Amino acid sequence: MKNISLKNNLKQTGLYLGLAALLFIPSSCSDGFLDTDPQGKQPGAVFWQNEADATKAVNAMYANLRSWNNTAFAAIAVESVGSDDAEKGSTASDAPFFNQYDNFTVGSTEGQLGGFWEGQYQNINYANQVIVNIPAISMDENLKARYIAEAKFIRAYSYFRLVRAFGDVPLRLALPKDATEYNLPRTPKADVYAAIEKDLTEAAAVLPQNYGSSDIGRVTKGAALSLHAKVSMYQQKWQQVFDLTTQVINSGQYSLFPNYEALFRIPNENSSESIFEIQNELIPSNKDASNSQYSQVQGVRGVQGGGWGFNVPTETLAKSFEAGDPRRDATIIFRGETTPSGDAIAATGDNPMYNQKSYVPFSLYTTGFNEGSQQNVRVIRYAEVLLMNAEAANELGNATQALASLELVRARARGTSKTILPKVTTTDKAALRLAIWNERHHELAMEFDRYFDVIRQGRAAEIFGPKGWKAGKNEVWPIPQNEIDISAGVLTQNPGY
Repeated sequence: MKNISLKNNLKQTGLYLGLAALLFIPSSCSDGFLDTDPQGKQPGAVFWQNEADATKAVNAMYANLRSWNNTAFAAIAVESVGSDDAEKGSTASDAPFFNQYDNFTVGSTEGQLGGFWEGQYQNINYANQVIVNIPAISMDENLKARYIAEAKFIRAYSYFRLVRAFGDVPLRLALPKDATEYNLPRTPKADVYAAIEKDLTEAAAVLPQNYGSSDIGRVTKGAALSLHAKVSMYQQKWQQVFDLTTQVINSGQYSLFPNYEALFRIPNENSSESIFEIQNELIPSNKDASNSQYSQVQGVRGVQGGGWGFNVPTETLAKSFEAGDPRRDATIIFRGETTPSGDAIAATGDNPMYNQKSYVPFSLYTTGFNEGSQQNVRVIRYAEVLLMNAEAANELGNATQALASLELVRARARGTSKTILPKVTTTDKAALRLAIWNERHHELAMEFDRYFDVIRQGRAAEIFGPKGWKAGKNEVWPIPQNEIDISAGVLTQNPGY
């Protein structure tokens, strides 16, 4: 769990290195790929000299994960509001472009597409710099290997986000040696998935199971295995999903946090359930390092809460939970309620509901800083590993194991109640599959997975069709037109756009 001592240790290790103080890494693609002002930053020509440089570069890579394009508007547009769980929120006149993602009218020139693309390729550029340059540094060999493995995870994570969103994307696994290597065509998504799996396999072979307190938040073996399982699930490699999730389960490193609502609060970050989180912090002495806007853009709108009120739950989501499921109230802040942290939410306002998983108690807001900038972003939780294990086991015909893993998740949600969330007992493959999908829906609601989950399940036309989703087109978003223009047509557009 996160605590004051741990936060101080993390500050000392540099995991919260601010973007304004980041190592300058030259762009490895087009003008829009990584536009970083080099003024005041250490140029690459005098960098990559020693272990301290390697550490700065790796920490800069982690810091970029919390950037605007990785966790704010672009991520909300591409990964959330297209689903039936979320909609734009805020006031009707504020950022209306979100509605184009909600009703599937977005075109290739809409800016959040380019922002998302840029954010992922920034991560990939940072990772490639680490992977290419650190091997030549004279430093501790074990630390060197670990740093490279951490970078391979980050590269795989970003390519997974890209391939889900756009399908075929340019695959850059090294730094360009000259101008002829900058402009790459799109790589078939099967090859992108293969590269992701290779990175995660190699990372898992090196990464430790856990870290000391000063390094909590760095990528672990369990994170690499879990992300590999998720990547495999999107390809329906069910035996591989089962084997990888079983390895994580049997590692003994993780357990479900008892209180579902408290799991998402700041004191319980990096808990026993956490497999990978993007580390955020509010550091009074370093405003540049306190730059996360993940919670701010989703917070309760108005003077009372100080948030912007985007990416809000829908009535459809609120009504979809089973009767009495406490995850409903742990996921959704309703107007007029008092939160478990004691904040009284006004009964009137722009939106009837807000995302409680990104919520930070108002007492933790600090004047002059982004509201809620302390809140980590949960990327992979142990509950999802259990649900992936359940889904794979069912697809492989092992209903007993599927029911056992499913029940662990439901039991945590149920708590001590004897009347809600009864055990699922069906062994019919189709019925159990639907039960597992429903459990994913409610366990992971508002965590930026529902949209792509429904598409990979083959149910998008049924569930998103009433919103305007069309088969043969909306499985992917359009390639940003600016990237096509910069490439002089080397990049091609997705069908229908």
